[in-house]
Amino acid sequence: MSTPSTPVRVRMAPSPTGSPHVGLVRTALFNYAFAKHAQLSGQGGTFVLRVEDTDKERSTEESYTSILELFRWLGLDWDEGVEVGGPYGPYRQSERSDLYRDVLERLRASSYTYDCYCRNDEVEARRKASGSKVMGYDGFCRDLTSEQVEAFRAEGREPLVRFRMPEGSISWDDLVRGEVTFETEFVPDFALCRANGDPLYTLTAPVDDATMRITHVLRGEDLLSSTPRQIALFDAMKEIGVAEVTPLYGHLPYVMGEGNKKLSKRDPQAHALAYRDQGFLPEGLLNYVALLGWSIAADRDVFDLEEMVEAFDIKDVNANPARFDLKKAEAINTAHMRRLPVEEIQHRALPFLKAAGVVGDPVRDADAQLLELAMPLVAERVNKLAEVPQMLGFLFVPEEEFTRDQADVEKLLDEEGRRVVQAAHDAVAALGTWSTAAIQEALQTTLVEELGLKPRVAFGPVRVAITGRRVSPPLFESMELLGRERSLARLASAL
Repeated sequence: MSTPSTPVRVRMAPSPTGSPHVGLVRTALFNYAFAKHAQLSGQGGTFVLRVEDTDKERSTEESYTSILELFRWLGLDWDEGVEVGGPYGPYRQSERSDLYRDVLERLRASSYTYDCYCRNDEVEARRKASGSKVMGYDGFCRDLTSEQVEAFRAEGREPLVRFRMPEGSISWDDLVRGEVTFETEFVPDFALCRANGDPLYTLTAPVDDATMRITHVLRGEDLLSSTPRQIALFDAMKEIGVAEVTPLYGHLPYVMGEGNKKLSKRDPQAHALAYRDQGFLPEGLLNYVALLGWSIAADRDVFDLEEMVEAFDIKDVNANPARFDLKKAEAINTAHMRRLPVEEIQHRALPFLKAAGVVGDPVRDADAQLLELAMPLVAERVNKLAEVPQMLGFLFVPEEEFTRDQADVEKLLDEEGRRVVQAAHDAVAALGTWSTAAIQEALQTTLVEELGLKPRVAFGPVRVAITGRRVSPPLFESMELLGRERSLARLASAL
């Protein structure tokens, strides 16, 4: 197999047939890091995004848009491809039909393919009758006589084109797994198109890789078994002048979900855009996904995309399956939240605050000022951006719309809790100065020193009365921002 020359060109080729999943993110990330590292190393390095949308029944514009939206949110900007352009476009397979038709005809004119007239039920019946355990096509039409062809055509059958797998074995040095060998007797001849002439993935993907000059193909382990077919097809395409070299292949490990099963598109944890909607940072999600098969160092888990690009080597990818751990993903995201300055957290949380109706769009000046004062109180407490509206909503909500979490009310605002709230109300009502320090001193003196309550018992009921929740920003600062009148009204309403 020929070794591709520089510059490095890799591709991401998603199918717009559903919600993009985290496995897609991992594959895209490793391709991106591979290309960008090659750039840093002086090997060129181009990250191509093309879309495999020849499945007309399942492909949707909504899914296509979601894929682009996801990549842009993650910051995995492509150098060439859909909506960007480049020298080897178009980059949607649905717009490349003429190319596939031409290559198919050139292959059909060679000895590498043959016309197949068999129906699926006939193939299955022959397999059962023979007792063969090899799934797939049995080569029945490899050497049809002209009389047999004529008989099939007389029945109105239209042929599809099958690729004739060579005898022997096909080996390649996998960039992740090392030497891999397939005996071709276990790789059946495969179809390149449907009976109506529409090209199949088995043809379109290798043709695109060849004509887009892709040098390295990094993809999931689930596609490992298709690699000998693609290598054999590349050998044929080189003979007919379509391809120059065969790309190098690297197969990334499975991402496993619950119960050690492969994470599927149906698993809730698999939906990549859901993490954006939950308030994950793109930096946090990318960092965690990178750990699904790769690490920057044995004693380090937290890093940014630039650091990954600088350190990335495909040889360091572990071939063993990687398990998706949501708690670890959340912990990594929290670490990236702590890296951000307060102003940046506020900027990124603003769309969530608007979506939740906490602030208007545009934001009123008074709300903007209050938000600026409140954000430092929660910046170190929130783990995801979607938690900011939950934490700060009590400051912005009109009093007539203020509500308390019912479970927290039942737990902390019982008879004893209301006695604590009454004492707190009386203590702060007499304050001459409404400040954090004054509020803290009054509540500390009354509830802890005079009533002898432990701080958790003393301040929990007051927190629920003021903010509506057990988990909130610091209590005394919250009461200062809320103001005397609203704080006293909430304490009173809790009684």
